[in-house]
Amino acid sequence: MEILLILVVLLIYFLPTIVVGKKTFAMQVFLLNLFLGWTFLGWVIALVWAAKKEDR
Repeated sequence: MEILLILVVLLIYFLPTIVVGKKTFAMQVFLLNLFLGWTFLGWVIALVWAAKKEDR
């Protein structure tokens, strides 16, 4: 049961990284999420950035 809880928490924590997919700025979103995702503001910024449309 604890493992399932840990997996769910990790899934939510890395949601911005999952949402960004294969966009050109995926690595930047991942790094922001990794280092500042523990702050709620950093996580929200990463999620908004990941959902942003890619400029072509």
